[in-house]
Order: sequence, then C-alpha cells, then structure tokens
Amino acid sequence: MGLALGVLSQSAAGDSTAFDLIKEGDKYVGIQAKDRVVRTRSEKSIASLTPNIWYVDYYDPTATLKATEVKFGGGRMMDVKRPLRLLEPVTGGDQTLDRKKFKVDSDRALAIALKEPLLAGLSLRATQFWLEHGDHSPVWKIRFWAAKLGDPNKMADIGDVVISSASGKVVRSELHPKSVD
Repeated sequence: MGLALGVLSQSAAGDSTAFDLIKEGDKYVGIQAKDRVVRTRSEKSIASLTPNIWYVDYYDPTATLKATEVKFGGGRMMDVKRPLRLLEPVTGGDQTLDRKKFKVDSDRALAIALKEPLLAGLSLRATQFWLEHGDHSPVWKIRFWAAKLGDPNKMADIGDVVISSASGKVVRSELHPKSVD
C-alpha cells in the first residue's frame, strides 16, 4: 500500500499522465490527425514505476504510411515523426481508439495493477505501458520488472497485467513472480 501511495504521489507531483500527453500531442499534429489516437506506449521506466518517455501514435491520412508519432520526455514534446509502419494497415493496428472509452488513465491503471496479489511482496523496480485495442475497449497493458532475490541490482521481467480503460477491471493477468528467483 505504501508503494502504491508513493507511486501515486510521485505521479501527482508533476509527471504527466498518458491522457494528458494525448491532449498535448494534439497540438503537434495536423488537424486531420487530431484526436485520432491509434496507440500510446512508454519506454521502460527508470528509477521509479512511472515512465518518463512516452509515444503517442496518431492515424494521419496525409502521411505516406498513415501515422504520425509524438514523443514526450518528462511531459514535454521531444520529437514528431512519421514512422515506418508497414504492418499496421494489414493487422488493423491503424484503427483509431475509441476516446469515449478512455476512462482509466495511466496513473489509475498502475494503481489497479499494483493490487494484483502476485505482485505483493515483490520489490518492483520498473514498468512499461501500452494503451492499445482490446476486445471491446482500449486496454492498458502494463509490464512489470522486479528485483532478483539473489542479486537485487538485477531485474527480472515478471509479466503483464491488462486493464480495461473503459471499466478499470483487470482483463488478464500474466504474472510470473518466480522469475525473481
């Protein structure tokens, strides 16, 4: 519980949430891409459970491969690119997320995931987030890393928790706490 409160207070202290960055990203894309979010993702967090580097991908009908990506660091825009996305049109990864179903932001999704019983007692060190298409609504996929038992300076990937952005319910938990052994 203390860890969760520390993470939440750190997030409230100045880190932008993913939804904040989506709104901010609208300022850096053309009008044709505004509000047309396809995916949001972070890099693996460093020194906290809250990622500092985020990418917001937009469907952009004027781009050659129909995508514009805005990169944020510490809540500030760092770069705008039109990335090479060859497979998305074939796999459906270029479909816009339903923003009406954006109810649970990244900070709240983390708080929900931290309540998973398999995470209890682990020394969590890092996370990585994806907001992407789920079966019925956008979902948060959060990957966790924890300190290894034999060498706390090393980390083990212990798996993912998937949370509905519409309801806040855990859709799937694929955690492997024995990875810290």
